[in-house]
Amino acid sequence: MKENFGHCLDMLLRHEGSFVDHPRDPGGMTNLGVTLATYEEFVNRDVTEDEMRNLTPEDVAPVYKQKYWDKIWGDELPSGIDWSVFDWAVNSGPGRSVKALQRIVGSSPDGAIGPKTLEKVYEADVHDVIKKMHSARQEFYESLRTFDTFGIGWTRRNKETLDQALEMV
Repeated sequence: MKENFGHCLDMLLRHEGSFVDHPRDPGGMTNLGVTLATYEEFVNRDVTEDEMRNLTPEDVAPVYKQKYWDKIWGDELPSGIDWSVFDWAVNSGPGRSVKALQRIVGSSPDGAIGPKTLEKVYEADVHDVIKKMHSARQEFYESLRTFDTFGIGWTRRNKETLDQALEMV
């Protein structure tokens, strides 16, 4: 829902935390959940480590709006589903999150939301979709080779997202 972006962004930033550069994280240098590569692409220039360390929520909000929320059609999704799809999109890419949603609602999983997918979403039970998104996301995480390193955090985040999404309905 359009009015949910700010609330979802606040929850997302609590999940994402501050500056990290973990050697086993394929995303590399990250602050407030935005990787160096994503931020450089967004601002269309090279970015220093110091700039990355000093990113603010105001700096990253437009990144999240344009590259994630708008790509998942967050303004059009029902409350709760928007958060479920958005958080996973940020964590694993919009295409993966959208394809999972499309499979759950019985739409063609092409990774791009459009009128046909929205129609299927609107016909579905919101609680059921949110719970199935949680299950699909957990299954995906457990399939990753880095689950032994990051699995506890991913599982916690996925459960929090489930609980928060259900509260939004």
